[in-house]
Amino acid sequence: MTVCSAPGKVYLFGEHAVVYGEPAIPCAIEQRASVSVEPREDDHVRVTAEDLSLDGFTVEYAGDGEERPDVDVPANLVEAAMGYIDHAVEQARDAADAPDAGFDITVESEIPLGAGLGSSAAVVVAGIDAATRALGVELDRREIADRAYQAEYEVQDGEASRADTFCSAMGGAVRVEGDDCEPIDAPNLPFVVGFDGGAGDTGKLVAGVRELREEYDFAADTVETIGDVVREGEELLADAEPGSEPSPELLAELGELMDFDHGLLSALGVSARSLDSMVWGAREAGAHGAKLTGAGGGGCIVALDPADATETALSYTRECEEAFRAELATEGVRVEEA
Repeated sequence: MTVCSAPGKVYLFGEHAVVYGEPAIPCAIEQRASVSVEPREDDHVRVTAEDLSLDGFTVEYAGDGEERPDVDVPANLVEAAMGYIDHAVEQARDAADAPDAGFDITVESEIPLGAGLGSSAAVVVAGIDAATRALGVELDRREIADRAYQAEYEVQDGEASRADTFCSAMGGAVRVEGDDCEPIDAPNLPFVVGFDGGAGDTGKLVAGVRELREEYDFAADTVETIGDVVREGEELLADAEPGSEPSPELLAELGELMDFDHGLLSALGVSARSLDSMVWGAREAGAHGAKLTGAGGGGCIVALDPADATETALSYTRECEEAFRAELATEGVRVEEA
């Protein structure tokens, strides 16, 4: 059995705008998805998902993707989860030149599904790495990231960016602008995450921004302004010592940009009452800045606070189901002990 894991992520800046070629800075976090793969004698694929914020399911099929688990969760999340696994299997078969390879796959994850923390990217990245290794092929991280992006691109009807998959494969902080993806240095940012227990519909939210952008010039300007915020943040990070504890001054400046970014995302219609409530709860507790992370519509917010106040405040915020500290993951996809 081959077991690989990959980290989730938070967006420091840039979600949604990255779809239109603007830069984004996602950061990997030490909440991971783990994928175990065992080759089969036939061409079937048997998938067991232990959590993914669902009740768990097992499904076996012949690789045609027609059979789906019967679980009491939103259908779009189940369809997406299975779609990501299907396309990860396709990419692994292609990379190993083994079109008829079958697998027993087990997915375990610490990352809430559809909550803006990159659960799908982590599953696809870890799945491709584990499946190709199980077939005797080792890919470098950039190829894993590229193949994982191709899988997400198919599932998300061409609306995916390279940000999530590249960040999950490489670890640390990364800068993504179109097809240009590079790791960047960053201090040890004190992330606090608040989760409302829900999930946004990524495809619907991305489509909504696209419609606004096409209809209104000010919406297109808003997308470009998010890109400007990212560039300001990148300059701040470039002056910080990699891996160091950030100064209060740096956190204050980054936090102010995060607040701007959240306001711009809200103007594009991708926030939600629960997310805004958590953002304000974090700010009122003394966080340097707070914003939604990911597609929005529900899910998670991320705040900067080295103290315990924000995590405590979020845990008492009615709309927050879970609050936790998220450490920057300096290592991306990796092989685990079987």
